[in-house]
Amino acid sequence: MMMNIEKHSSKLVKPFVPTPPTLRHYKIGLVDELMPFINVGVALYFPAKSNHDAEFVTRLEKSLEKTLTRLYPLAGRFDNKTLTIDCNDQGVKFIYAKVNIKLQDILAPNVNVKFVDDFIPSNKFAIDQFHEPLLTVQVTMFECGSVALGVNASHKIVDASTLSTFITEWAAMNQKENEIESTGPGFNSSSLFPGRCLSPFPLQLITEDMSTKYTRMILSFNESAISKLKAKAMAKENICTKYYSKVQLVSSILWKAFIDVDRATNNIPKNYILLQAVSLREKMASLIPKNSCGNILAFCATEAKNAETSEELADLLTNNVKKTINSFSNVRHDSEDGQTTILNVVTLKDVNVQESTHVLIVTSWSKFPFYEADFGFGKPAWAAPASVALQRAACLMDDAQGNGVDAHFMVEVENVPYFERALKCISFAD
Repeated sequence: MMMNIEKHSSKLVKPFVPTPPTLRHYKIGLVDELMPFINVGVALYFPAKSNHDAEFVTRLEKSLEKTLTRLYPLAGRFDNKTLTIDCNDQGVKFIYAKVNIKLQDILAPNVNVKFVDDFIPSNKFAIDQFHEPLLTVQVTMFECGSVALGVNASHKIVDASTLSTFITEWAAMNQKENEIESTGPGFNSSSLFPGRCLSPFPLQLITEDMSTKYTRMILSFNESAISKLKAKAMAKENICTKYYSKVQLVSSILWKAFIDVDRATNNIPKNYILLQAVSLREKMASLIPKNSCGNILAFCATEAKNAETSEELADLLTNNVKKTINSFSNVRHDSEDGQTTILNVVTLKDVNVQESTHVLIVTSWSKFPFYEADFGFGKPAWAAPASVALQRAACLMDDAQGNGVDAHFMVEVENVPYFERALKCISFAD
């Protein structure tokens, strides 16, 4: 059966309480400026718990209004000339839709990741329309009564942690009849790390014209597979690290595969770098609460150098991330040294990225509580990120059980056989 999603309604939802004039202009922060004009999104799939009444969608809208009252920049519009959010309460787009299949048709026996973006609204590969909403939500009802909730936001003001905070607060609000007490600082990236009028990173984006040349893939490791990977890595000789996180283990496998594919399809020697996003929340000497909103992150760049195996790459990644985080813990964000440290790290000042450098970007959403989001109709059975609109990038998420990892990434269609062959040849994954 062909899947068909029919949109029944689309409207703009505005904050329940108008944003005061004193908060009309929100200046974006240092890391916000560097983010490309792409979206960051997620789809949450909720199994059927009960029949939803006629007020189901209305209740979601009302709780969204109250959530936007505190997270008001999401209801504004971005002004690229002034690098500010015009917090004019123009609203976020709210879409209600129905699909002619059951949730089980997507989840069993194996998840079909190619359908994920259909449940995430406005997942464009590149954003150049500054008048568009910064946040779009889509609620989709399955024939079986299950629900898919897709949320998509501009990366100019939202990172994965902010996306998780928004969903968590909206879910809590939807379970309350009255407004709940606001917690957390809200959007504060610009006060933590003031902007410097920097240009976005010149990343290699997947545009709409290129989208048919790429396909989405998922590589899943359950808890048992992760345990085997750790044991094999620690048993190898010449490996210094005695502790590996599941994120670094899976990242090293992906990195090795991307390197092997590049070597199989190109004869030009290259320098290989893996770029990982590291949240600055709760990692600096001064307090940055974990529910702070905006792009509040830095980057850890690791060069492959002479490493050839997945084990060696995992060792490099683990040691470099630890070293990077330790450097953050020694400085305050509100000091000159702290500001300089973060500026140098986020702009990759000390990283030798040349035209021939092969850069793989890996973002970990592990430990973000997407699977804890309960809007009053249970927790998600599955969560998946929107397709990353970058030519060489991957997003790692916890699996539904919490101890495994799902790695989502885009691959050129013509390179899929090379990629599958590379994964089979990685001894680390045997």
